[in-house]
Amino acid sequence: MTEYVDFRGSPVRVSAETIEAVLAAMDVDVSDPAHALAEKELAHWRRMVPPCLVVVQGEASTCWVHVVDGEPAHLEVELEDGTWRRLDQTDRWVDPRDVDGTMVGEATFAVPPDLPLGYHTLHASSDDAKVTGTLIVTPAWLGLPEGIDEGREWGFAAQLYSVRSRGSWGVGDLADLGTLAAWSAGLGADYVLVNPLHAAEPLPPLEPSPYLPSTRRFFNPLYLRVEEIHEYAELPPAGQATVEQLRSQVPPGLDVGSAIERDPAWAAKRAALLLVHGVPRRPEREAAYAAFREREGDALLQYATWSVLAEDHGNDARTWPAELHDAQGDAVTGFAAAHAERIDFAMWLQWALDEQLEAVQAGAVAAGMRLGTMHDLAVGVHPGGADAWRLRDVYAGGVRVGAPPDPYNQLGQNWSQPPWRPDRLVEHAYAPFRDLIGAVLRHAGGVRVDHIIGLFRLWWIPEGRPADQGTYVHYDHRALVGVLALEAHRAGAVVVGEDLGVVAPEARSYLRERGILGTSILWFERADGDAALPAERWREWCLASVTTHDLPPTAGYLAGDGVRLQHSLGLLEGSLDDELAAAADYRETWLAEVRRRTGLAPDADLEETVLALHRYLALTPARLLCVALTDAVGDRRTQNQPGTVDEYPNWRVPLSGPDGVPLLLEDVVASERAAAVARVVLDR
Repeated sequence: MTEYVDFRGSPVRVSAETIEAVLAAMDVDVSDPAHALAEKELAHWRRMVPPCLVVVQGEASTCWVHVVDGEPAHLEVELEDGTWRRLDQTDRWVDPRDVDGTMVGEATFAVPPDLPLGYHTLHASSDDAKVTGTLIVTPAWLGLPEGIDEGREWGFAAQLYSVRSRGSWGVGDLADLGTLAAWSAGLGADYVLVNPLHAAEPLPPLEPSPYLPSTRRFFNPLYLRVEEIHEYAELPPAGQATVEQLRSQVPPGLDVGSAIERDPAWAAKRAALLLVHGVPRRPEREAAYAAFREREGDALLQYATWSVLAEDHGNDARTWPAELHDAQGDAVTGFAAAHAERIDFAMWLQWALDEQLEAVQAGAVAAGMRLGTMHDLAVGVHPGGADAWRLRDVYAGGVRVGAPPDPYNQLGQNWSQPPWRPDRLVEHAYAPFRDLIGAVLRHAGGVRVDHIIGLFRLWWIPEGRPADQGTYVHYDHRALVGVLALEAHRAGAVVVGEDLGVVAPEARSYLRERGILGTSILWFERADGDAALPAERWREWCLASVTTHDLPPTAGYLAGDGVRLQHSLGLLEGSLDDELAAAADYRETWLAEVRRRTGLAPDADLEETVLALHRYLALTPARLLCVALTDAVGDRRTQNQPGTVDEYPNWRVPLSGPDGVPLLLEDVVASERAAAVARVVLDR
């Protein structure tokens, strides 16, 4: 975009320097704009058939085919089940044009609206010329999974690493998630929403942010419970004793003000996992492992190879020797052959994760949940991580993803992530996107897509420029939303889009039309004149919550903790007193509405106020209600302060009680405070 409207409603013209840098990141030669535009148009005509066509089932669609002018054109589609359909040409005239000295015509074919959902193959032909493309048929409507499409559900949202039990290795893990899900189900919850579980680096220092992973395609072995891996039971007593000794060395982190320490936890856990990996597998287990590797294919091998390379050369692939930058190059192939056993360990970790994720989801459903685990999908990946390395041609170089200034981050945000190139996604028939969606939903009942507006447009920031000196780059949202809906449909899952911040109204409307739920945070739901939006006017197709992980827990928000933290970090423009007063006025409009609708007394204490705010959620038509686990236990500490990296211990704050003392999961499941919140959202 060459101009946009900012959060204040003012038009902003993007600088020529930013536009040129963004175009250069997509290999556009900006030295001759006219020539670049002509080449862009000719590239379309040089193709016989689209590399990828995404349609909506039930809607009329067409597909073009380019052939030498006057020659016949034919188009067939090979369906996933192996059957073929011949497509009919429509009566539509398009003037032929000169393409590199040859006159090329365009034929138009009707795509039948009754084609089955799925990934199909287009076969175009003209005399001796034959070309294939991909046809993706996506569902018109997703909504809630079959069997739970009436009424509504609720669940807890938790930062899994912060939810630790006595059996944890200093960091909450998948065994803890299983316990949390079973307890939540007993309170009537239908899901547990967790932070992204994407894989980080293979060796310390580990990136604490789950939203800046090495890969979104694979999971973080830090979340494994060593003792629940099948082969652990076959370790000799001395080996099990070593594992227990390793676990005992991990700092418990149960003091006031303590932080989650991933590095020592992973160092100890990795040593234990190496012991378990060395246990010979029984034939049936070996067969299961082989089937997993076959299913995951080259992506798994490449990710595992990156992991071992990172152990030898550092976690950032951009700093490796030049010959190792190409994931398909001879140097990498030779390295993989020479380090097969180490690479096998990295692949085996993913198999162990797959088994434990499957067990968690099965246990949650068996306990009574109708959705089970809901995963979170981060916006992007680390620029030197596994995905950026193995999918180098799909990511744009020289730019980073972020967000323009908004009321809560008035300087803008730089998330340090490389964006996908829209053109390369089309060339790859959206395979990188569909693969990661399929992976995250394999053992889940839902997915929350962080910053889902990124499927429409992303804020690209040229390297070296401030976060507010970027511009929006558009994506084919019909294709991306369609693939997302198709994968969720196949998994029987719900999709929740985090559509907060600066969002075009038409984007929210489109997501609603496709059955993708939005996100409504109580403090952000405003009517005209900045008044609180009455409950009955909230969206039905959304996940509604009082707070989110980018705000303080409700107890801290009510006390103004977030404003004080932002001011201390230099993230606000006004004085502390002015900002606190403005925030108090803002909160009061909502508290007055909550008092009016719930009977909350003006002098109610903090716990009663938190309950009333959640009681208000139950008055809305929202199909999914969400309770932050921090709110359920009275926590006050901010989990993440957007706009900061090391200035605040983002993503390292343990779940704590009102007194700031870290809680164990055993304390949570015995909490009457948490049970009271559950009763409120169930409207009991």
